[in-house]
Amino acid sequence: MNKRIIEGIEVEVGSSNVFADLDLPDADKLKIKSGLTVQIAKAICEQGLTQAEAANRMGLTQPKVSSLLRGEFSNFSERKLMDCLNRLGYDIEIRVRETTEPVGHLVLTHA
Repeated sequence: MNKRIIEGIEVEVGSSNVFADLDLPDADKLKIKSGLTVQIAKAICEQGLTQAEAANRMGLTQPKVSSLLRGEFSNFSERKLMDCLNRLGYDIEIRVRETTEPVGHLVLTHA
């Protein structure tokens, strides 16, 4: 990683994946799941849904929605998180393209 001095303090510049920076296993998967979770939270907020209403729309229980909104997404598969977004009225587009790197990366973008 890259180190810089900002206002007299040495800081280490991370990558675009904090999970990889922390050397966690399955960092790419965690990044995708956290990104999907953020999108779900935004959708619930933008639509003014209560946790109970969101749970009903997503096919979950209210306690599971509460856990998800607290960032506890480890018990959810990527597919289930995508299904939740679909049920909240969002399309998901997966695009595969060649990379110039030896190994490709997972990237979550939102409009």
